[in-house]
Amino acid sequence: MKKSSMLGALCAAVISVISLSSQAALIGVLPATSGGTDWQAYYDDQLDISWTANANINSVGTWDTRVAWAASLMIDGIGGWRLPSMDVNGNGTIVNCASGSQAACKDNEYGHLYYYGEGTTLGNGITPASPGPFSNLDPFAAVYWSGTENAIPGRAWRFNFEDGVNTAEFKESFDFAWAVHAGNVGVVPVPGAVWLFSSGLLGLISMARRK
Repeated sequence: MKKSSMLGALCAAVISVISLSSQAALIGVLPATSGGTDWQAYYDDQLDISWTANANINSVGTWDTRVAWAASLMIDGIGGWRLPSMDVNGNGTIVNCASGSQAACKDNEYGHLYYYGEGTTLGNGITPASPGPFSNLDPFAAVYWSGTENAIPGRAWRFNFEDGVNTAEFKESFDFAWAVHAGNVGVVPVPGAVWLFSSGLLGLISMARRK
């Protein structure tokens, strides 16, 4: 292969890796069977987190038990799961995603999934009536614990997938829980992949100059 062709192919690969994070999609990851499409999680490239494909792996429970469950969850040997945050920036404000911008809504991971889903358009989100690729999003009592505690002691925030409302509830109440993981659990981290391709590109350029 000519050096110019090799450089072109390598540049295309770098561009492909970089562009992955700018696409709007829920990308299936961690297939249960090798080479299959029975995904166990979906990467949300708008929030840069991975959601479990099953929205109700562990049924209902109190806030403390659901937090502990998520922290102990292992999928394909991958730990580090947690409950979704409804206050990502930690400023104490729970964003109502029914109003305001998408950028503001990203502070509420449940809210963004409900109102925006895999895209950037308000109203095209994940609901019990339109669950997208997810399974077991309860259609009748779809109230989910978040990992965000309320300012009132003994309470935590939860999200209602029936109407998109944020509420604070006593931690002793029984609600559902969904697990998420930082980043894309199904691929090599993008920065590392970009570094690898870039190093190869620089190496080829160096070789070409020497010749």
